[in-house]
Amino acid sequence: MKPHELKPPKGARKSRTRVGRGEGSGKGKTAGRGTKGTKARGEVKAFFEGGQMPLVRRVPKLKGFTPPNRVVYEAVNVGDLARIETASIGPAELRRAGLISGRDPRVKILGTGDVDRALTVRAHAVSGSARAKIEEAGGSVEIIELPAKWTRKRGGK
Repeated sequence: MKPHELKPPKGARKSRTRVGRGEGSGKGKTAGRGTKGTKARGEVKAFFEGGQMPLVRRVPKLKGFTPPNRVVYEAVNVGDLARIETASIGPAELRRAGLISGRDPRVKILGTGDVDRALTVRAHAVSGSARAKIEEAGGSVEIIELPAKWTRKRGGK
């Protein structure tokens, strides 16, 4: 048998139903759409509810909530600190190495990876596992304190 002699078994391929081709076909006149109504006459858009106010417009628009004093950190893993040659690592060194970006990001050191030498790490926050790995390698961790936020007096006095 050759590739050009291959063909599907009898009954495997069925020809499509051609609707609206006369009464003798069994799918003539209304072409299987029933009589009258929107579905018989044309296309009904998805999620159309017959003129009723659609569900997507009935449901209240809940847009969530962002806390006004949320603190966002840029994460740096302990394993990534090996890229930096200096023994003292702070936000400036992390930015030069391309590990953080942004105008003035706060940095959090996370515990993924291993430290192979003693490092002095300065960051705004450090996870417990990261602190343990750095100190286990003979290094130390310094937390950078954030300045107290300016608060406005209430009542205008």
